[in-house]
Amino acid sequence: MTIVLKPGAVTLFDLASVFWCGAPARLDPACDAAIARGAARIAEIAAGDAPVYGVNTGFGKLASIRIPAEDVATLQCNLILSHCCGVGKPLPPGIVRLVMALKLISLGHGASGVRVETARLLEAMLANRILPVIPRQGSVGASGDLAPLAHMTAAMMGHGEAWFGDIRMPAAAALAKAGLAPVTLAAKEGLALINGTQVSTALALAGVFRAHRALKASLVTGALSTDAAMGSSAPFHPEIHALRGHAGQIDVAAALRALLDGSEIRESHRESDHRVQDPYCLRCQPQVGGACLDLLRQAAATLETEANAVTDNPLVLADGTVVSGGNFHAEPVAFAADQIALAVCEIGAIAQRRIATLVDPALNSGLPAFLAVRPGINSGLMIAEVTSAALMSENKQMSHPASVDSTPTSANQEDHVSMACHGARRLLRMTRNLYVILGVEALTGAQGVELRAPLVTSPELRAAIAALRTRVPALEDDRYMADDLRIAADLIADGGFDTAVSPGLLPDLRGPAR
Repeated sequence: MTIVLKPGAVTLFDLASVFWCGAPARLDPACDAAIARGAARIAEIAAGDAPVYGVNTGFGKLASIRIPAEDVATLQCNLILSHCCGVGKPLPPGIVRLVMALKLISLGHGASGVRVETARLLEAMLANRILPVIPRQGSVGASGDLAPLAHMTAAMMGHGEAWFGDIRMPAAAALAKAGLAPVTLAAKEGLALINGTQVSTALALAGVFRAHRALKASLVTGALSTDAAMGSSAPFHPEIHALRGHAGQIDVAAALRALLDGSEIRESHRESDHRVQDPYCLRCQPQVGGACLDLLRQAAATLETEANAVTDNPLVLADGTVVSGGNFHAEPVAFAADQIALAVCEIGAIAQRRIATLVDPALNSGLPAFLAVRPGINSGLMIAEVTSAALMSENKQMSHPASVDSTPTSANQEDHVSMACHGARRLLRMTRNLYVILGVEALTGAQGVELRAPLVTSPELRAAIAALRTRVPALEDDRYMADDLRIAADLIADGGFDTAVSPGLLPDLRGPAR
């Protein structure tokens, strides 16, 4: 399904489809008139004598230098080539698709001054699976994601490299294979294409999509741990959570109740259980997971707004004036990325404590040490728990807010920056760590539940265990464990674990209507 991008109305679902599924995207043709009006106004200014930043002047600290009309095209070309200073590994394809789609949305408002044919080239590249090779490092998240977006724009001009399908090649060759001509940038077009928060926003959107997938999986792994530890479902009683009122907490508690419904293990210790209270990692799942869900929803709402925004500079306003502002400053994205990082860290932290509870015979209500079938000769899941602890601590270190950091750049012209780009990029690594932590919890939870036989868990959790067991068999004697951890983490990452339970059971990213 092709996603039609209507600026101001693009949804999280649209963006997730581009990211997860590689859905092709194009601008709503109704945008053409506004784009053409903006481009005509910029062409008029470029032919005149009045200096307008970025149209017929230098950039940044060089804004006071007037550029003659005959050099305007050279100015834009030089801008792009000089700004191609990105370093590091290329951004993943899903991120690059999002970057290109987000740039199209921004251009579609008609306030950027680019020509219709320039937007059409970006569309055509997406349609033909031509993805610029964009190094992932080099943006400080203000004055736009200049270096990474310059690499995107350079590919449109036939410079640098691009992926044509799965093959990496010179960008000019990729365009030629698709029958596309490189663009020669007109006045302001280079600036419009590299000013903007699209790389930071794409990375943050990827982070929130991945974190939400992990959160849903964590509810399943958490329910498994609760049943394996013979924990109580009483703390998930709906009235407890209604009395506090947080939507995320209410939703998480409802999901946990549904996941545990029908468990024989739960019923076996409902009466005559000498334990009064479970540890917080079991009992407070709605409070912790719900707070994380609320954070992710808030961040997602911010990013949906940013995805629909115009974030370059200067802008062509409705009355035809061209005004310099600061929409390129990615502070909202930086804050959203920091929120997502906190949620990712806490989802992993409480999951790790549940893993530790299950492998500890002093805490796991009669299960063997480290869930080994024959403890002593077998170490079971001893070091899998240690690995989860190591990754939990890595995520703690990475969760320090990026938005509170700033450094002046460009000869102090850009003297406060957001650091949104790397603040969002760390979410890829953090969520991968979280997938491993939850993969370990899936292994410990399933093993613990199976050791409660002949009692069985709920139908929903049996379906989740079945999805796991198609890839990773139960642990009897010790074996090479690295593959088990990787496969379990991949099951979390590709959504195969949370989608094993009934559709609609787990909370979505938008939240309930209130």
